[in-house]
Order: sequence, then C-alpha cells, then structure tokens
Amino acid sequence: MHGVRELSSRVAQDVQNSGKSGAAGHRARLRERLLAGGAEALADYEVLEYLLFGALARGDTKPQAKALLARFGTLAGVLNAEPAALKQVKGVSDASVGQIKIAALVARRMARSEVQDKPVLGSWQALLDYLAIDMAHLHTERVRVLYLNSRNRLLLDHHFGDGTVDEAAIHPREVIKRGLDLGASALIMVHNHPSGNPEPSRADIHITRKIAEAGRPLGILVHDHVIVGREGHVSMRAKGLI
Repeated sequence: MHGVRELSSRVAQDVQNSGKSGAAGHRARLRERLLAGGAEALADYEVLEYLLFGALARGDTKPQAKALLARFGTLAGVLNAEPAALKQVKGVSDASVGQIKIAALVARRMARSEVQDKPVLGSWQALLDYLAIDMAHLHTERVRVLYLNSRNRLLLDHHFGDGTVDEAAIHPREVIKRGLDLGASALIMVHNHPSGNPEPSRADIHITRKIAEAGRPLGILVHDHVIVGREGHVSMRAKGLI
C-alpha cells in the first residue's frame, strides 16, 4: 500500500512538473518569436498573453487574453478599457489590469514624443496617431485645443472639458482669450465622437466657425478642427468647412 501511495505521489508530481514545463516552454517560444520577428511576430491575443505574464508568475494566460479580446473587440479596445470593466473578465486581477494600463501609457507617451518640440503641421500624421491613441476609444466627448506659436510648435495642449461641443461647453471668447494669454499665433481644435463616426455635426461646424471669426481680428488662426473616432478621423479644413 505504501508503494502504491509513493508511486501515485510521484506520478502526480511528474504531471505537475510537466504542466509547469509546458507553460514555461510556451512563454519562452513567444519571447523568441517576439525578439526574432518584431512587431508582427505575435497575434493580438499573444501580445496580451505576453503582457499578462508579468501579472502571473506561472501558468497559462491565453484564456484571459482571448476573453479580453472577446469582451472589448480589439487590442486597442482592451488597452483603453476602464479598469473596473477589465476586472469583470474572468481571471483578470488587479495586477493584470496594471500590466494592461502601463502598456497603454507607454503607447501614449511614445506617440506624444513624436509631436513634442516639432512643428505640428510638419508632423501631421504623428499628431493624428497621437490623438487616435489618446482619444478614439473614450466613452465621453472630450474637447482639447492645441495652441501653437508662430513656428507652429506646440505651446499648450489644453483640455477644455468633457461633453457635447457647443457654446455651453466651450465658449469662443474663452478659447481665444487663452490663446492671447499664451501669445499663440494659431490653434487646432480636437474632439472625439464616442459613437466611432468622426463626421462633424452641425454644432461642430458652428462652434468652429465662431472661434475662427473671434480669432481672426486678433491674429489667432484656426488651423483645423480634427474629430477622431474608432472609425478614423476627419479634418474640417480638408473638408472645406473652415
């Protein structure tokens, strides 16, 4: 009987060690593919798997990765999801949420670094990339005004507020006054559409024209009003609306 128990214990230990070895081997293979193949080496769920390794010392993170993608649709949707929503997914802990949010922060900082201390109009695609990362997945409308100096370098990225873009939320005089205080020569308005569709509304067009009219005699030019959403972006200047 003692021999049977000893054999059973050894078998159980072998199974446990085999499971650990399999998980460790899987992690090592993902790492090798990442280092050898670069950005496209891993599928989106594998990127999330790898991120979650930092929250789970051992074991398989694939179920959580696939569940997160199923819940939020895309990798960007996962990275931009609220912590409380992330924790509703089975197996996702506070540590897992921390890993996801630090990755999102790194992406934002990298994108922002591409537009800082550079002429904004000459780095237009980098600016659009930054705005998309930062705003496209927000669940409420956010209004920002980018104030530029005479060399089109960024003076201030000002968060004016959250809510529908109209004169109750953002008054033309306040926008222009802030520009005068900064010594700005131009500005770019930015806001997002949580619906995903970036097409401008009548209110968007109206408030943009009011601000352009208020700034013109004071030497502050409205370069553009950019609307971002999950489906892309729209430049009101490119559409001939300014």
